[in-house]
Amino acid sequence: MDNKMINLKINGRPVTVPAGTTILQAARQIAVNIPTLCWHPDLEAWASCGICIVKAENSPKMLRACATAVEEGMSIITHDSEIVEVRKTVLELILSTHPNDCLACPRNQNCELQRLAAEFGIREKTFPQRLRDLPEDSSTTSLVLNPEKCILCGRCAKVCQNLQGVWALEFLSRGEKTRIAPAADVRLNDSPCIRCGQCSAHCPVGAIYEKSEEHIVWNALRKPDMHTVVQIAPAVRVAIGEAFGMPSGSVETGKLYAALRQLGFKAVFDTNFSADLTIMEEGSEFVDRFTNRRDDAPIPLITTCCPAWVDYLEKFYCDMIPYFSTAKSPQAMLGALSKTYYAQKIGVAPEKIFMVSIMPCTAKKFEIARSKEMSSSGCKDIDVSLTTRELSRMIKSAGIDFKNLKDEEADSILGDYTGAGTIFGATGGVMEAALRTAYHLITKKELSDVNFKDVRGLEGVKEATIDVDGTKVRVAVAHGMANIAAVLDKIKTALAEGKETPYHFVEVMACRGGCVGGGGQPYGADDKVRKLRADGLYLDDEKSKFRCSHKNPQIAKVYEEFLEKPMSHKSHELLHTSYEPRPEYRW
Repeated sequence: MDNKMINLKINGRPVTVPAGTTILQAARQIAVNIPTLCWHPDLEAWASCGICIVKAENSPKMLRACATAVEEGMSIITHDSEIVEVRKTVLELILSTHPNDCLACPRNQNCELQRLAAEFGIREKTFPQRLRDLPEDSSTTSLVLNPEKCILCGRCAKVCQNLQGVWALEFLSRGEKTRIAPAADVRLNDSPCIRCGQCSAHCPVGAIYEKSEEHIVWNALRKPDMHTVVQIAPAVRVAIGEAFGMPSGSVETGKLYAALRQLGFKAVFDTNFSADLTIMEEGSEFVDRFTNRRDDAPIPLITTCCPAWVDYLEKFYCDMIPYFSTAKSPQAMLGALSKTYYAQKIGVAPEKIFMVSIMPCTAKKFEIARSKEMSSSGCKDIDVSLTTRELSRMIKSAGIDFKNLKDEEADSILGDYTGAGTIFGATGGVMEAALRTAYHLITKKELSDVNFKDVRGLEGVKEATIDVDGTKVRVAVAHGMANIAAVLDKIKTALAEGKETPYHFVEVMACRGGCVGGGGQPYGADDKVRKLRADGLYLDDEKSKFRCSHKNPQIAKVYEEFLEKPMSHKSHELLHTSYEPRPEYRW
């Protein structure tokens, strides 16, 4: 390994950094902020916007700090009157092709372009405005693409192509006509888009964003004859606080419950409960496949809690459908139970229950109507799915002082959860939760240590062999869609050659870091933020009275009173789903 260190000066201050460090990274190590627009820590720098220009002393040449590696003896100037004027001019040119409708923009007060314009004191139009009058694309149920606001930074296309491996977005045309749109210039809904929302999470402006449905929820809350209920996903509790100035990773479960009641929901449930339920179904499914090895239920079992991942599988790896778990996601399971089990308990007709889910994910908006099984209660199991961002806006508009709320509890009938349920929000969490219960189901024993740390962390693909009382279980965990191809291709090669599968159990999450880094979470996520959010979930797990799903007393009660047992006929009717091949996306 090359451990060479480079010595340079930045604004006269000596800096020593490893070889390969960029000027931008070196400057940030000494608390010098160089502005950027196209740069993002998740993506390879490509120096598109020109905002980050700096000077090398005694050279007339300006360098782009995000993409220029440091060199021995460099002396860099990051700010002087000329550099500031060039940056300001670049911003003014970008603004000349950008609509002036900040008040109506979903990124108002949370826009990187708006912030830079304010920092550079831009108050007047230096250049005549040249808008392109490009049509908005709202064809999906999850995302809205507004190319009129696009500043051509390329982040969305790069994240879609390189981080996710989906290639739904691309640069089209040339020169002044250049724009970002779905490949082949089709509608977003007709493209390979899997609705993960990572494009919206990485966009610095309001060019692509979640399709807002807050107004539908407000309308439901105002109806006196509607019994409005809500569920919150594991990852929401460790991110919602960021919208109110609280640290990333702070666990705000109790405040969330309180805020939702103040908004007017009649019952507050927790998706962690149905994560435990998912483990009972999916864990039982895995044990059945692993121990019985039937042709109609092959190994490996591939988890399907992530709807963007399911969408991707149906489009690009539909030949792997026999390996998908049939268990619905926790969101879908709780929706079904709210309009069956809960409805019976309180004596309310299912159609009078309005179920809202708060998710870290834009693809969840797609999932609630993805197949007929999403209406297993006889009506739509989940009426609206909101992102963490949408909920934070609702809380603010209701005048709720979130930071100073007193903690409350969820409604226990569908709210009690174990530590296994809460770690679903981090990559590897579904696998770890499943292994905790699978061990019990296989051996009839309890683990002395329930922590499976080999499947944790932000490495793109994690492989491990787990000893289940002498039986070796080979597992793989992948997050970020671009990482999964290697795992699936490894499985397919072994199967084609008649060899034993390299894995018995595979977990995939579409977004980097898992749901903590979901496309509907507060803006500004990077690996540091993702780790803090995940650490919050693991802390919640460690503090839990029960840490294995099969030890949740409420889960046992639901089976006893309603579902009978995992994988029962009733469980299959309400808690399981099917998949449809869509080979037309094999472009």
